[in-house]
Amino acid sequence: MSNSSALFACSRCFTRHPFEELSPGQQLCKECRGAFPVVKCTYCRSEFQQTNKVNTSTICKKCEVNVKAYGKPTACEYCNIIAAFIGNKCQRCTNSERKYGPPVTCEQCKQKCAFDRKDEDKKNTLCMKVGCFTCNFFNEDFAGESDENKDDDDSLGSVIVDGKLLCWLCTLSFKRALAKTKQSDAERRAHNKMMAQKAAKNKEVKLRGHNKRPNRVDVTKIGVTTGGGADNNNPDTGGGNTGTNSQPPAKMPRMKPPGDPLDPNSSDHVVAMTQLKEQMASLQKQLAVKDSTILTKDKLITELKAKHFTTENELRIKMNNSQKDHDKKVEMLHTKIKTLQKEVATLSKSTKKERLAASSGGGSGSGTDSPSIP
Repeated sequence: MSNSSALFACSRCFTRHPFEELSPGQQLCKECRGAFPVVKCTYCRSEFQQTNKVNTSTICKKCEVNVKAYGKPTACEYCNIIAAFIGNKCQRCTNSERKYGPPVTCEQCKQKCAFDRKDEDKKNTLCMKVGCFTCNFFNEDFAGESDENKDDDDSLGSVIVDGKLLCWLCTLSFKRALAKTKQSDAERRAHNKMMAQKAAKNKEVKLRGHNKRPNRVDVTKIGVTTGGGADNNNPDTGGGNTGTNSQPPAKMPRMKPPGDPLDPNSSDHVVAMTQLKEQMASLQKQLAVKDSTILTKDKLITELKAKHFTTENELRIKMNNSQKDHDKKVEMLHTKIKTLQKEVATLSKSTKKERLAASSGGGSGSGTDSPSIP
């Protein structure tokens, strides 16, 4: 069996397809590629294809292993990508710096994250100038090599894309824009081709119908060639003579009526567009008025809320102060009552003593006692 007729199995659904229809790296068919979308990694920002519908994580397998081993990464000091698991540099910048030396400035994002490949640029047939890692990634991808087929894509240098020194993220965005442009160009070419085929088919059908159409006699010339009105209505006399003598009229171009609805420059379309523009302008004015009223009401609401808050705070402070004054007055009254009670107790004791003394003095002067002997 030859290589052209050989079929290869998809790594997900195990259906057999030609090798060109399978994706590089993961070897997925077209249906599996549509079912499992390509997403960006949250940390290293590289694109990968999800392999599970249940687990829709946006972290690639490499970063998952690094997160479990080293924890969450920090921003790289060169490319500012949050992929520095060890130290303050990501693995890509560390390997590129070790291999190609210190980084240079990217011309798009102005960050110092591009690496000069120097003499190795001569080996690159697509771009011979110096650029960042993403340029090399971009050029090798267009040369038929994917980063998924490499064991370690972090050790690659950098090249220039379109004469500019770009970093990894800038080149990926440039690559996506170029792919989108190519796809739109292909779709436009296919659409134009289909429209041209339809137009040619319609033209051919019209030509066939025109050839099959019988030559009709010009009715206006029948009355001129024949003499009387009765002969005009007789097909055996006037009609037959004019049919043999007169030639078929020339084809006249089909003129569009002045009010053709398909004409974009017709007066009806212009009037409708003018009305729609005026309606849009009036709606925009109404929207601006509504926005201004909403803003004023929002300001009024915030002012009322602030006023309510201040008055509530003042009332709360006033209530606390009055409560403190009341507590102080009650305490003072309690102390005064205690002192008065003590005074009352002392006065009652003194009055009792005076009464006892008075009663004892009156009993000693009664005359019952014997006189004292000198």
